[in-house]
Amino acid sequence: MSRRTDNRHRVATICREATGLPHRTCLDWAEAGLITRHRPVPEPEDGAQRALESLMVAELADGLRERERLDGALFGFTAARPSPTGLTLALHPAMADRVLSTVLPRIDHQYGGLRGVPGLRIAATGRGWTLTQVQGRAAVALVHPDPHWSPALPEHGDGLTQVWRRNRHRLQPAEAAELEERVGAGGDPGSVGAQDWLNSRLLRRPRLLGAAGAAHGSANVYTHGGGDVVVEWCCGVEREALERRLRRSGLAQPPDRIAERLRDQPWFPGEIAMGGAFVTLRRGPCYAPEAAARRASGC
Repeated sequence: MSRRTDNRHRVATICREATGLPHRTCLDWAEAGLITRHRPVPEPEDGAQRALESLMVAELADGLRERERLDGALFGFTAARPSPTGLTLALHPAMADRVLSTVLPRIDHQYGGLRGVPGLRIAATGRGWTLTQVQGRAAVALVHPDPHWSPALPEHGDGLTQVWRRNRHRLQPAEAAELEERVGAGGDPGSVGAQDWLNSRLLRRPRLLGAAGAAHGSANVYTHGGGDVVVEWCCGVEREALERRLRRSGLAQPPDRIAERLRDQPWFPGEIAMGGAFVTLRRGPCYAPEAAARRASGC
C-alpha cells in the first residue's frame, strides 16, 4: 500500500469513527479530496447552514439537560452524513420526539421568551423529515430507523404557543428579533462566529461524543447561555482519550476566516478552545447504584 493510499485510509477511519458512515463512503470522499487529514469531516460552506447547526446544538444541549441520553446519543442522534451543502442526521428512535419538541420554536408564556431555534420549521419529505429555516436555504434532514415513523409533534398548551404551527411561512416578531440580535453579535469572529464552527463540528461528529454516554447513559451536555458547550460524564472513555479523538477529528482546527490572533490556548485540562469559543470535557465520579454500592463497601 502506498503512503498516499495509507493516508487516505487513515482519514477515512477518522471520518467513519466520527460520523458512523461506512468506511467505503469516507474513503471515496478522501480519494475525491472532500476530506483531508486536517478536515476529516465535511464542513458546511455556508455560514447560515453552520449557524443553524450551531443553534440546534445549543438548544439540544440545554433542552435535554439532566435527562437521560440513551446509547450515547448526547444530542439525540446516532449518526451523521455531513456535506458542504447540508447535513443528514439519524435520530435515536427513543429520543426522536423529544429532539423535535426541543428545537421547534415556541413562546413560553409562563417564564417568558422564545424557546427553540428561531425560524425553524419542519416538513415531510419523500423519505423522512427536514428541518428548514423560514429565511434562507439552511436545512437539516432527519432519518429514522423506522421508515414509517411519524413524529408526535407538540401542540399549543401548557403555557406554550407553538410558533412553528402558527407562523409556518414567516417569522414571528420574537424570532426576527432574536435572529437580528444574533447577527449583530456575530460581527465579532471571536464570539458567535467561532462558536458556530465548534458547535457545527460537534453535531457532525455524533459517534465521537457518543463514547461519553456509552457506559450507562449518565452523560450531560449544557451551555452557559449558548456561548460554549460542556460535556460531562462519569464512566467509559477517559477524558484525555476523548479530547484526543476530538482534536484528531479536526474539531479545533481554525478555519482560515478566524484570525490568527484569535487562536486560543486552552485554560484548563479538557478545554478545547478556538477563536474565543470553547468546548469543555469533564469526567467525574459515577453515581449509578452499582457504583454507589461499591463506594459504600469500600471497594
